[in-house]
Amino acid sequence: MTGNSRPATISTKQERIAELAKQMPEAAMTSLSHHIDVAWLQEAHERTRKGGAVGIDGQTASEFGENLESNLSALLTSMKTGMYRAPPVRRVHIPKGDGSKTRPIGIPTYADKVVQRAVVMALEPIYEEDFYDFSYGFRPGRSPHDALESLNEQLWAMRGGGWVLDVDIQGFFDNLDHAKLREMLRQRVTDGVVTRMIGKWLNAGVLEDGALQRSAIGTPQGGVISPLLANIYLHVVVDDWWVKEVVPRLREHAFMIRYADDMVMVFASHEDALRVQSALSKRLGRFGLTMHPEKTRLLDFRKPAGPDGGGAAGSFDFLGFTHYWARTRQGWWAPKRRTARGRLTRSLKALNKWLRLARIRPVAEQAKQLGAKLRGHFNYYGIRGNSAAIAYYRFAARRLWRKWLDRRSQKPSMNWAAFVRLEGRHPLPPCSAVSDSLAIEHRPRTHALKSRMR
Repeated sequence: MTGNSRPATISTKQERIAELAKQMPEAAMTSLSHHIDVAWLQEAHERTRKGGAVGIDGQTASEFGENLESNLSALLTSMKTGMYRAPPVRRVHIPKGDGSKTRPIGIPTYADKVVQRAVVMALEPIYEEDFYDFSYGFRPGRSPHDALESLNEQLWAMRGGGWVLDVDIQGFFDNLDHAKLREMLRQRVTDGVVTRMIGKWLNAGVLEDGALQRSAIGTPQGGVISPLLANIYLHVVVDDWWVKEVVPRLREHAFMIRYADDMVMVFASHEDALRVQSALSKRLGRFGLTMHPEKTRLLDFRKPAGPDGGGAAGSFDFLGFTHYWARTRQGWWAPKRRTARGRLTRSLKALNKWLRLARIRPVAEQAKQLGAKLRGHFNYYGIRGNSAAIAYYRFAARRLWRKWLDRRSQKPSMNWAAFVRLEGRHPLPPCSAVSDSLAIEHRPRTHALKSRMR
């Protein structure tokens, strides 16, 4: 099962699947499962995260790997014969937003993660031929930074800005209709093994506090296959509808950006925006979805009028950044981004909690882990124009670290002078703008008048 040829062989199979999907854009793939063999499952195992929480069976990735070949062979046989039983996912709740609320996620068993990854590897080549360029979430070779760059470029191209429809789908993962999803899948995939496996995952249910719950709607967040199923659902419900029915009827230019269930639509015309907002609500309703009445909003994001910025434009949050208008150093009005206040507050609360619990550890260990957390924050939020926010985050992190070091004993001993000396021995990483692809200070090429598509 090992060797350098395995990934290349699987890549060749995926390229063949993609080529067939491209040649038959309206046809369903009837034979996919024959590609899945032990080597395919071995690659799925390699791609599966090893350090995650365990499912209901308590088995870790290392324990699964102790008898890897026999475990993979058993999984393959159960998949192909229809004997595979998808175990319920273990439901846990994690903080959401400012930490005052939680959201549920499902944790499959490790073996189930491997099987889900194997099916994703077979389905992705098909749907990557179907998905549009304005869809970015959980797709190979795409990231939130790519979505942010595209949004920024197209806002620049609109010159004067426009009207932004900031869409929030209420409880999307909890309300995804299984029957409608199966119907969507049948349009592109009719392989019995693959569709049967997806059906078993949808029906597996969740285990919480010892009680098993099953539902005809919803897909657990946390499952390996859940992001792909969500993208398929929203591709049909929103993306295809936008391209084929909305854009041809618009009077002026508009574009949309979607990252999983987070999406923004930007319109040059207020009338177009109002019409689409009304139509989108009805469209979502047909598929069991609703727009959040408070979080969904239509706002004026046109460039401020006059030299003094009179009639200042609104702002909106997308993918952790607040998007707003401000002047450049040359005096031009430009769309800018900064860390969203809610994200910054939540990050600092989480950091404060970690530092409080970690204060009893050796200082060198604290410095190493705190440095890693800072670098992770800078890697995402370190874009040009956001230097003030990431500098504040670093300052706040230093202040919190000093506070908890000072409380390691009943007698305060860590004043700022002592802390600066400690930093000299255990320096934290400097804040820097690392996402150079987002460092756009000039006006990029003007896009086509219609939404950017495939």
